[in-house]
Amino acid sequence: MANDKSGFEVPDQMRDFADKSVDQARKAFDDFMSMTQKAVANVEGSASVAQSGATDVNRKTLSYAEEHVDAAFKFAQQMVRAKDVDEVVSLQRDYMRKQMESLGEQTRDLSATATKAAKKASDAAKE
Repeated sequence: MANDKSGFEVPDQMRDFADKSVDQARKAFDDFMSMTQKAVANVEGSASVAQSGATDVNRKTLSYAEEHVDAAFKFAQQMVRAKDVDEVVSLQRDYMRKQMESLGEQTRDLSATATKAAKKASDAAKE
């Protein structure tokens, strides 16, 4: 048993118990910090995945906008060169049909891309 100058003795069992308690508290704290660091890394990973998905959608949207502008310029050139009203009507009909088809395809593609990005972000957040 340990003695101090006041004559108070701390039993060895009490010292062992206190030592083990401190060790357990330290281990619990280390485990908590480890889990916290993993959670922060997962959140950062989820944000990165979400940003990546948003970037994909933005790039596709910009690409589609460029396609539409290009098609509009081509249409304008054709309209300027049209010889009569029948050709203008035909060009207009063809342009609108092609734009509607293109818009439908692009909408489906953007929807699939956005859904895929949302799923990746959700999966990353769950991990």
